[in-house]
Amino acid sequence: MEYNGQLAQSYEEIYTLKNNELKVVFLGGIGEIGKNMTAIEYGDDIVVIDGGLSFPTADMPGVDLVIPDYTYLKQNKHRICAFLITHGHEDHIGALPYILEDIKAPVYATKLTLALLEHKLMERNMDDYELIPVEYSAVEKIGGFSVKFIKMSHSIAGAVSLAIETPKGIIFHTGDYKIDFSPIDDRRMDLGEIAQVGNKGVLLMLGESTNVEREGYSMSESKVGESLDKIFSANIGRRIIVATFASNIHRMQQIIDLADKYGRRVCFVGRSMENISHMAIKIGELKPHSEFVPMDKANSMPPERLVIVCTGSQGEPMSALTRMASDNSRIKVGQGDTIIVSSTPIPGNEKSVYNVINNLYRKGARVIYESLAEIHASGHAYREEMKTMFSLLKPKYFIPVHGEYRHLAKHKELAEQMGVPSANCMIAEIGDVISIKRKGLTKVAQVPAGQLYIDGPNIDDVSGSLVLKDRLHLSEDGFMVVLLNLSIDKGGLSSPPEIIMRGVNLNDDMLREAVGVAEDTIAKLGIGKHDNRAEIKEGVRKALKKYLAGTARQYPIIIPVVMEH
Repeated sequence: MEYNGQLAQSYEEIYTLKNNELKVVFLGGIGEIGKNMTAIEYGDDIVVIDGGLSFPTADMPGVDLVIPDYTYLKQNKHRICAFLITHGHEDHIGALPYILEDIKAPVYATKLTLALLEHKLMERNMDDYELIPVEYSAVEKIGGFSVKFIKMSHSIAGAVSLAIETPKGIIFHTGDYKIDFSPIDDRRMDLGEIAQVGNKGVLLMLGESTNVEREGYSMSESKVGESLDKIFSANIGRRIIVATFASNIHRMQQIIDLADKYGRRVCFVGRSMENISHMAIKIGELKPHSEFVPMDKANSMPPERLVIVCTGSQGEPMSALTRMASDNSRIKVGQGDTIIVSSTPIPGNEKSVYNVINNLYRKGARVIYESLAEIHASGHAYREEMKTMFSLLKPKYFIPVHGEYRHLAKHKELAEQMGVPSANCMIAEIGDVISIKRKGLTKVAQVPAGQLYIDGPNIDDVSGSLVLKDRLHLSEDGFMVVLLNLSIDKGGLSSPPEIIMRGVNLNDDMLREAVGVAEDTIAKLGIGKHDNRAEIKEGVRKALKKYLAGTARQYPIIIPVVMEH
């Protein structure tokens, strides 16, 4: 079947695109930041790399989370051998609690990643799952694939890249990474092992693109520790509060080490901060020097003897730091506090972050954030680090992943600069099925792909986006309820229509005219005992819609309600 830009007619049609072809199916994480998920398939076997989520944007009112559309995986669940997880960030594991309800396949990952995932599965009251821990450098035989898990540096412990050996050649997926020569845990990214994979020959490299626009090298996490040390030293007599990502175990460890150095105890505040720190201690990724101070004892501790580590570095509405800034926390912030916001605002979060910082300043606290000190290091490779990866792997083919389209385009340009022929590089889109052959990469089909909305406990696919349209309509234009009291005996209205509005701005004259429009419509319809009430409601709705659009330039949702007596 030649690819013609259309959806495949059936899942069997894709399967029969020469059963011995090596294919990559992109289900998320390209052309976007977040909800990363990619499937590799050969013959009867499929392995799925990651299963992440993204967070709703302003045009998704009421939506809690967004996950990839995994319809293709459900239709082929009998072929799925395993999920291979690169690390434990939400954009790589957040969708798995929903996906694993439908697809019973084992999950391979390092200990911390599995601990974070298992906590999510337990929160969803799941007990039917199989989690298989892997060690760095381990090789697992999974279906028709041989998978090597290679140690990588990132902003969370337990990150790996994947060297997937197939009958046609090696596919190397970098996962999220940076090259850090002085990591906090002294376990360096295994560049030697990556070079060995490159020497064997890499058929296809899938490389993360997040920071491709940044020149040079990313800052080492140990540099953050040096900056934090200076801040601790300069604030001896003050309470210190550090807001950071709960998943950044290495940042936590540096804070714990500094607290010990300066004679302070540590208090974790925020549910995710408490949960992740406890999990990391349990599996040996986090090493405390003393017992932690519970939150209810924090206010009684001498300020100079305490460090509070909390959530809220992105200005999240319900996070610990945001609650402190708005006097909605048991931790009261004041002039004796030095607050360190140890992160960079994610695009779109800037206003929320700076609102929190402004409120903390109003309370008299000292606030230190990234523009004032080197207190955050990115977990993603800059351009020179990406060049190193190309030099080590020497891939025949390259497809950039994990980025918006501009990131993918820039990464493709970089690959060409590093010697990968332009004809051997491809920018894919979500839903693309790419066939990998010795003679080239080919788009052979496109599967249903996109996003599913998590709304409370429910999953709604894109066909349910009518709900979102209604919510947007309500948020922008409001609604109008028209109560119509019909008298069957009189054959008309028993009292004037009553109009209830929310988010609609009509003056008294317009409101009276709207009531008159409804009355005139009822009169024209000539109500009788056997008239269709649906026609009455639709007639009133259309008449009021026309009136409001022409007179008030307003377009609310109009809901006529018929009551008979």
